[in-house]
Parts: sequence; C-alpha cells; structure tokens
Amino acid sequence: MAQKVYLSNYELKDAIKMYFNKLTNLRKEKEMINTWDANGRVTSVPVYSLMSSPFYNSSAMDGIAVKSSSTIGATDRNQIVLEEGKDYIVVDTGDPIPKEFDSVIMIEDLINVDHNKVKIYKSVIPWQHIRALGEDIVENQLIIPSNHTIRPVDIGAMIAGGVNSVEVYKKPRVGIIPTGTEIVEPGTELKVGDIIEFNSRTFSAQVESWGGNANRYNIVDDVYEEIKETVKKASEENDIVLINAGSSAGREDYTAKVIEELGEVVLHGVAIKPGKPVILGIVNNKPVIGIPGYPVSAYFIMELIVKKLIQSYQGMEGKSLKTVKATLSRRVMSSLKHLEFVRMKLGYVGNKLIATPLTRGAGATMSLVRADGILEIPQSSEGIEAGEEIEVKLLKDEDDIKNTIVCIGSHDPIIDIVSDFIHMRNKNYFLSSAHVGSMGGIMALKKEETHIAPIHLLDMESGEYNVSYVKKYLSNQNIHLIKGVKRIQGLMVQKGNPLNIKGFKDIADGKKKFVNRQRGSGTRLLLDYNLKKIGINPNKILGYEREEFTHLSVAAAVAAGDVDCGLGVYSAAEMMELDFIPLCKEEYDIAVPEEYLEMDIIKEFIKVIKSEEFCNELDKLGGYDYSGIGEIIKIQ
Repeated sequence: MAQKVYLSNYELKDAIKMYFNKLTNLRKEKEMINTWDANGRVTSVPVYSLMSSPFYNSSAMDGIAVKSSSTIGATDRNQIVLEEGKDYIVVDTGDPIPKEFDSVIMIEDLINVDHNKVKIYKSVIPWQHIRALGEDIVENQLIIPSNHTIRPVDIGAMIAGGVNSVEVYKKPRVGIIPTGTEIVEPGTELKVGDIIEFNSRTFSAQVESWGGNANRYNIVDDVYEEIKETVKKASEENDIVLINAGSSAGREDYTAKVIEELGEVVLHGVAIKPGKPVILGIVNNKPVIGIPGYPVSAYFIMELIVKKLIQSYQGMEGKSLKTVKATLSRRVMSSLKHLEFVRMKLGYVGNKLIATPLTRGAGATMSLVRADGILEIPQSSEGIEAGEEIEVKLLKDEDDIKNTIVCIGSHDPIIDIVSDFIHMRNKNYFLSSAHVGSMGGIMALKKEETHIAPIHLLDMESGEYNVSYVKKYLSNQNIHLIKGVKRIQGLMVQKGNPLNIKGFKDIADGKKKFVNRQRGSGTRLLLDYNLKKIGINPNKILGYEREEFTHLSVAAAVAAGDVDCGLGVYSAAEMMELDFIPLCKEEYDIAVPEEYLEMDIIKEFIKVIKSEEFCNELDKLGGYDYSGIGEIIKIQ
C-alpha cells in the first residue's frame, strides 16, 4: 500500500475550529439519574427545589418551646415559673414547633422546680432558636443552574429540597483502539521487538477523569482490514473513537486511509510539537481521531483536542491552567514550523521561580511524570535564551512547588531514595532533581538557580574531590559541602563478564562497545583523568562519543546488550544485575549556599540522609561508605 504523506500543517487553534465546525452531530444526550449518583455529572437543565427545607418550623436546640409573650419581665430577681403543658412543651433539636409557640429556651437556661415546672431568669424574643420553615431552602428556589458540574454539597442541597432525580448530560462513550504488531499487553513475557502497550490505559484514565466512559478494545495488529473492521465497529458502538498509533507516514501507518475509506479525513497534521501527525476524522457522523503512538505526543493530543470533545458532549467548558512567570535556567531551541510544548521542572530558589526544561523527546514518558508545568514556544520563535522570563502553565499546585528542594547536579540512585524519604516523612515536602552532571550543578549554583548541587569532581592535579571546584567557580559565594557518600566507581559489564574486561586498557582496543556519560559529569571527568594517567587516547574507545545522563541509563544500555561496558557506580550495576569491576572510590557530596542551610526543608534533607532508615537503604544497594554523612563543611 502506498505511503501517505501529511495532508496539512494547520495551526492548532485553526485545526480545532475547522474540526468542530465539521462535527455537526455532537449530540448532547440527556438522562435522568438518582441525585445521590450524580457527583461529577453536568446538569442539562436548572434544578429547583420541590419542597422547603426545613418543611416545618423546628427547634434549633434542646430545651422547651414557649410563647415569647409569657416570658416578658423575667430577670435574675424576678424569675418566672412556667408549667409544662400549659406554658411550654419539651423539645429536642429538630422537633416540630406547634403553631401556638414561637420561641425555644435552651435547656442550659432553665432552673428545675419540680418534674413539670421550670423557672426562667430572662425573657426571650420571638423565633429565638427556631429554624423557620424554608430557612435553608424555599420551595421552587433555584438550587443549581444548568451546565453545572455537580459537587457533593450540591447533592445534599438537592436531596434536602426534595429532588431525588436529576437530568444530566450522558457521559460520552469513548472507544479506544490500540494498534501495532509490535505492542503486547502488560504482563506478557517480552521478547526483543516487543513494546508494552500502555497508552490505551492512560487514555482510559484520562477519559474517565474528564467525565467520559472508556471502552478499550483489544490490540489490533497492523493489518489494514482488521483495523478497518474494528474502527467500523467502534464507530457504531461509541460516541468518539480514538485510534492509537499508525497516524504517521510509515509503511504500516494505515489510520488515515482507514478513516478516509469509512468516512472523511478532515485534516492530517497539525503544527504542534510533539503531536504533529494527528488525524482528525469523521466516521458515521462521529469524531474519529488518529493519535500518534509516542506517549508524549499522545498526551498532548488528548489534552488539547480529545478533552475538548468529551467536555463538549457534556456541555462543559474546560478551565485554563494557571500561568506563572519563571526564569528559564537553560536555553531552549525551537522550530519556526511548530507550536512547541516543553515540559518543565519548577522550584523557588530564594524569591525566584526557576524553570528547568526536561527531556523533550516524544517518547520520554517520565518527562510527563516529572513535569511541574508546560512552556509553550510560539510557532514564530526559534527558541528562548537562558535567563529570560517565561510563562509556564502549571500542572502542579503552586504551594507544592514552593515546598520543593531544587536539586541540580550529578545523578546517583540515592537521590531518588532521598526524594521518597523526604516526602514520606513530611507529605508537604518535595525534592525535584535535574541530572545535568556535576559541572552543571556548579553552574546552577553560580547562577543562583538551585538550592543544592550533588557533585563528585576530581581535581586532576591534587586528586582531591569537590573542594577545588567550589573555590574556583564559586569563590564569591558562601558555599558549604554537606558530606554525602563515598561510592565505588567501576566498569559495568554483562553478567559473567564474557569479554574478560578488567580495566580501562581493555576497552581501548576499538572493538568493545562503550557508553559514556555526558560532558561536564563527574564520571566523565573521572574517565578522562584515568585515560590521561595511563596514556590512552579517547578516540581509541568505540562509543566514547555516545552519552547517557544517569548511571542507571548506562547500566540499562549494558544490560540490554547495546554496549559491552560503561563506567558507573556499583549500586546501578547491582540494580541491573550486572557484573562490576571496581576501579576507585570517589566522594559524592552536596554543595549548598550557606543561607539555604537555615531552611526547614534543607534541615529535613540533612535529617533524612543521617537517619538509620536511609543508611539501611544504602546497605541494600551496596557500594556506599556513609561514614560522616550529613557533616557540614564550610569552604574557605
């Protein structure tokens, strides 16, 4: 079958307008449901009370119901005696008040005379401590308007007003079709080439959270007729159909052709990144959307287009995300062809909100998990320079961002453990880490863009760790080192060490595949230091130019067989069940400006790393010496 190129490159707002104008059959069907089952549903008509609440005059207190006129003149010196049955009746809270009585005296204000007489020592006013008929809700009063999303308090008010059923918009049924010969269900025993299918599960959760009913179909292989039959069936059974993957222009990307044959492709391709190859179509007068397979692309299409559709079926209008101003920590390049969405980590350093861009690949699922906000770069922009003020749309509560330690620097698996421990000990505290290498951390401190910077920088002249770099680059700042761990660095190799690798000389034969860390990382400096010491030209190492940003990424590349070895820490090798050739110990410390040591959240950080529970976790990982951890050293 011939490949299909993109049919369009419309701006997002124009694409949405064109598509929705074509969808003339966005039915807003209605249904009656029990009021107590209506939480989160949207009213299709206004709701009026059918009765007053309370529907009779009732006592607001425990005490006696009296005629206010019979209490006139009562004082401490002129106490009045009242007789039960003649002057009063006993009432409890909520009891009806007979018409001949107009006030209630609290039991605390009564003096007992005998079993059916009491004394009072102050007069009362009419309707004292009485809940009048309709005090809360009056019959025929508007309780909630149409197009209102029903809340728990609304349910209580409707029931109190005698409304036991309510007319709401039907939830749209959304058919979700995962496609791809290479994808498999979660829990399947994997072989090379398999990809766990998770997008449809994410879609289902999104659909349900937006008020729709998700209807997931089984995985459909990349077979044209099978996809066509499933789409046809889904368009008959659902209000909206989502086809995941197959929207691009590859040999087995059949979605556009299927929609075109069964109905109409309104447009194929929108000028956004990620998410460009989206297909907006109509089959059986129902919206059918081809969503790209990359998870980040899929996320933005769901948020930007599918969410609007689901809300439209229910008469809802989505709320815009809160926008805040922040300072960009690193330059971000962009294309003039697209409106680009960049995931950002946020944190307040001093009084300044710092935004750090995360991995931008369309397949970087964890960038969505870690993101605190989204930066939108307009189609007309080539990028934004570091230090510029930007607007970020928040994905996270601003108070949580204010209670976040910004951690920019070297990666180690223990940082993830610290992050979990901090939040576990105090649910209001968070740690946000960006793995940019030790020198990246030093530069972030220099620009006052981080609270702390994990570093492990070897001075190639003295053999000392960290101190000389702080003195050289941060001499005008009062920087302290929180002592961290001494950790073992070495070569991670596949189980059994099949190539009998013993040291740096063994990887310099131009045959064994190596994976490096990024420039500026302490591990990269350590490698270069050792290569220089033994006289090895880096060009002789096959893979010296290939870079990963974390120890775990290096270990994963070795475990997958992509490379034969990589330099990293013992704990990462253990986590990936690799063999490990130890080469040296290094000092992994935390650089922090003096003023931040007084922050409660930094004090909590220090408590965590000094705790017995944390040290027990280090023992489980192995390869760490934590003697002296948490000690604070001032750099002179």
